[in-house]
Amino acid sequence: MKINHKTQTHHLENGLTVLTREMHHVPIVSQWIWYRIGSRNEVPGITGISHWVEHMQFKGTPSYPIHELDAAISRNGGVWNAMTSLDWTTYYETLPANKIDIALDLEADRMTNSVFDINEVELERNVVISEREGNQNEPLFQLSESVRKAAFAQHSYATQVIGELVDLKAITRADLFRHYQDYYTPNNAVLVLAGDFDTAALLEKITNRYGGTQSNSVRTPTLLPEKTINQTAVIEKEGPGDTIYLQISYRAPSARLDDFFSLLVLDSLLTGPSSIAMFGGGSVSNKVSRLYQQIVETDLAVAVSGGLQATIDPYLYEILAILPPEKNTKQVIHAIDKQIAILQDNLVKQSEIDRAIKQAKALFAYGSESITNQAFWMGYASMFADHTWFDTYISRIENITPAMVQYAAQHYLDPSHRIIGIYRPAKKEGTLH
Repeated sequence: MKINHKTQTHHLENGLTVLTREMHHVPIVSQWIWYRIGSRNEVPGITGISHWVEHMQFKGTPSYPIHELDAAISRNGGVWNAMTSLDWTTYYETLPANKIDIALDLEADRMTNSVFDINEVELERNVVISEREGNQNEPLFQLSESVRKAAFAQHSYATQVIGELVDLKAITRADLFRHYQDYYTPNNAVLVLAGDFDTAALLEKITNRYGGTQSNSVRTPTLLPEKTINQTAVIEKEGPGDTIYLQISYRAPSARLDDFFSLLVLDSLLTGPSSIAMFGGGSVSNKVSRLYQQIVETDLAVAVSGGLQATIDPYLYEILAILPPEKNTKQVIHAIDKQIAILQDNLVKQSEIDRAIKQAKALFAYGSESITNQAFWMGYASMFADHTWFDTYISRIENITPAMVQYAAQHYLDPSHRIIGIYRPAKKEGTLH
């Protein structure tokens, strides 16, 4: 097996960054193109526009009409998809190595030549509105939306990626096309390829396809990162279902800071190991975590998990507990706070940190073992830091000490600065109370 774990960085004159990693053990290449555009860049009136533009990128170009796009990939044994998040939008194709020209042609073409047919715009309006309305029926979406709005007074992280319904009804074809032209430009993109190729030959192909594409001046939003949740707030929602969802959210650090890695280990101790990758990844049991033992094994809750996203600006760290409808949420919150207080007041044993690090390394291995996942990680890290964040992930985790974990608990899990969200099943008619 020949795997070159070294990432090579290349820059075209028009500002396009190209990252390559040769991996010759299987004849496959994965290409990802990342644009620094997500809901972070949106303002009231156009919320959800980045996600909608992603949808429109599958509607065709003059060279690849709408029904030819999927056929061009699938008939050659490939897979493809796209995602929009807070800080970025990305598109990927994984194909046999001898078919990579198709992916190169496709993405170079739709960087500048997507059609945005007015009929397709209206069809897709119905799709995204239906998606939004479907989400509104989901308890966790309702809870997350309310918590985020309470946690961010000024930052655009307050808004869900899908956008607000009022904006989805009002956004025009001209709005979408202008957003596309503003942000789908070489100097706002990172092209990532991993797999079975010769770098020099591949770069020549990339230069031939992208070298003549003009860059644009990209409008970067002026955002003031929100450092602290000013006070504890409790948000209660009610709706269909038979389960209570309890979400406790704290301000989290930017992924570029060392504190992010301390909080990652702290989360593993509290709720169990979880992968921060949004693509691929594996799972490791959380039954040895402190909160599992204290609220699940004691039957206060049926499940507990933690959530930490890698973002440009400070976002949220969340603890989610799922409770039977008859359980007392105050009792669960008290049990959670008790475990956090123990971590704030006492240094964790090194053996416990070592176990958490071992689990984090296992998850990282699961989430980066394939060629597609290798390409994902290089581009993903480049959206909030650079590719070296991925390369040094394990070493930074291994450097976490008991004192760093205690500091993270004290600094980030302050009970006076958090949002508590509770979703309860609606009381059914005819029920005696």
